[in-house]
Amino acid sequence: MTVSWHRFFTTDRVLSMRRGRGERDLCLVVEDTEQGQTLSRWDAERGIGLPLAGDFGDPGEAVLGADGERVLSLHDDNGSEVGHVWATSVDGTDRRDLTPDLAPYALRGIDTARHGDDVVITAAAPDGFSLWHLHDRGTPAPRRLFTSPHEAWNGLISADGRIASIDTTDHNPGVRRFAVTVVATDTGAVLGRLTDGPEAPVRAVRFSPVAGDGRLLVSTERTGFARPCVWDPADGRRTDVDAPDLHGDLVALDWSDDGTRILLAHVDRGLHRILEFDLPRRELTAIDHPDGAYFEPDVAAAHLHQWASHYAADGRIRLLHQRFDQPLTVRYVDRATGEVAAVDPATPPVPGARADSVIVYSTDGTPLQLWVCRPPNAEGPLPLVLNLHGGPNLVSVDSYNPQAQAWVASGVAYASLNYRGSVTFGRRFREGFIGSIGDRELEDIESAVRRLVADRVADADRVFVTGASYGGFLSLLSVGRSPKLFAGAMAFVPMADWVGAYEDMNPALRAAWKAFFGADPGLDPDRFRHSSPITYVASVRAPVCIVQATHDTRTPPRQAYGYAKALQDAGGDVRLDWFSGGHETSSRRQEVDDQQQLMDLVQAALRGEPWSRGPVEPPTGRHLG
Repeated sequence: MTVSWHRFFTTDRVLSMRRGRGERDLCLVVEDTEQGQTLSRWDAERGIGLPLAGDFGDPGEAVLGADGERVLSLHDDNGSEVGHVWATSVDGTDRRDLTPDLAPYALRGIDTARHGDDVVITAAAPDGFSLWHLHDRGTPAPRRLFTSPHEAWNGLISADGRIASIDTTDHNPGVRRFAVTVVATDTGAVLGRLTDGPEAPVRAVRFSPVAGDGRLLVSTERTGFARPCVWDPADGRRTDVDAPDLHGDLVALDWSDDGTRILLAHVDRGLHRILEFDLPRRELTAIDHPDGAYFEPDVAAAHLHQWASHYAADGRIRLLHQRFDQPLTVRYVDRATGEVAAVDPATPPVPGARADSVIVYSTDGTPLQLWVCRPPNAEGPLPLVLNLHGGPNLVSVDSYNPQAQAWVASGVAYASLNYRGSVTFGRRFREGFIGSIGDRELEDIESAVRRLVADRVADADRVFVTGASYGGFLSLLSVGRSPKLFAGAMAFVPMADWVGAYEDMNPALRAAWKAFFGADPGLDPDRFRHSSPITYVASVRAPVCIVQATHDTRTPPRQAYGYAKALQDAGGDVRLDWFSGGHETSSRRQEVDDQQQLMDLVQAALRGEPWSRGPVEPPTGRHLG
């Protein structure tokens, strides 16, 4: 009997909910609908939602102005992620470019003050990384507060707009271990800098919501794992939440509107547990809640998290909860009783399969976390799709994935690996790939496949690998350097040629990859070639499918075409499909079409049929230079 998997894609679902910085409890909600990702403003106090129709730029990076009447977001060229920040009224009638005189830039931070119209953005452009002070009504003109040729991300602004912070690497250039620099917004003068030395990064999370309170919630790594700290740049005093009895990262998410409590997520081997720290009492309390994910980190974006639990205006904890079989839902923690109550979703979720968390040991004994999901009631080894997340400094959490549910519903097992380079497993694990891009990750991938085969989850001859961005890169690298491991590779917007891609990347990405490689491709190209899938096309034996965007500035189109052409010339079985846009799929229809194609390709490979459709050429009239 054939089971339709389309049901996992056809239900509207919330992707993220981000509370505005203002005093009102207003949230920007990003929802996946038939029309693509849509924005709405939700008034949590009154329970009223306002759909936002019109052009609001990139929904995932948008923020509300302090009064909740304007949306600030990056507007770019067809998903290129390079453009300008605009302010748009929630009714769509008033739109203005807030940086009209600046050259186009990639956005690496955006934050609004709690009071007034002050805004800071972090821009990455060919001339470096800069922190700009703006006003959401467009006047006065933007003013640069800080600039550096070295990586600088995540600009934040205080509740009253008097001071701002930015995560900087000037103290240790070329290494992504940040310090926090605080400046005055009226003069740009540096007021303080928090660093725990060259080995332990510090990152800002949020200024105190209390006007006149300049304390900054930060994340430190003096122990090798993330720990929260409240730092006052005025006098240098700090309150560290050391939590020596907890193994793993303790991630700072938010703090209460009165500035007395901090919301934290403890992550131990990939599993989430929410805690709260009472600052006056110095007490850490665990919250009782269902298993699942309560935040998801981001990288190379304007915010630290794609979505995260946070405080409501009335002081309650607003838990954003996902699970492998359950889309995002909202739960509230009752402060008096500690009970957790769920808000009934507008659309009930489609039942899916749960995933198990499995610990795998890599070649050198490093523990890895692997999510594994089998079709219900299935016995014996099955065809399996191994997913590799992007980033690399991202992570696969216990969150809803319609693609995974579709595979399982069709009788194919699914697994997702947190390889070295993933976040929330401590600094050593996060940095475990640096300097030898691809080498450690391949050891981890091979170890995961061996475990899945040994556990009789996967048939050794029917394992497929897939991933997007860095996960796509690892998919292509795997079939080139471990040609007997996989029956096929399906790569979305992959990095296939580091040397060929470098000049086409946006400036923020060039700086990041120089730091990760520890080299410049112009001075040490061999290091980049060693890590490039294109170097190993002659060894590829499995069929390869690449899906590539025309306007991508992270994994540019020209290098993807170059790989596909080289593999085809070497006699490989390869197809290259194009879509118009940037680094991410932008419509549900495309997601469904992509999933159908992948399923068809897997079945074709199992029947011994080729994937190639002939010459791999770019879209008609599209210049890839």
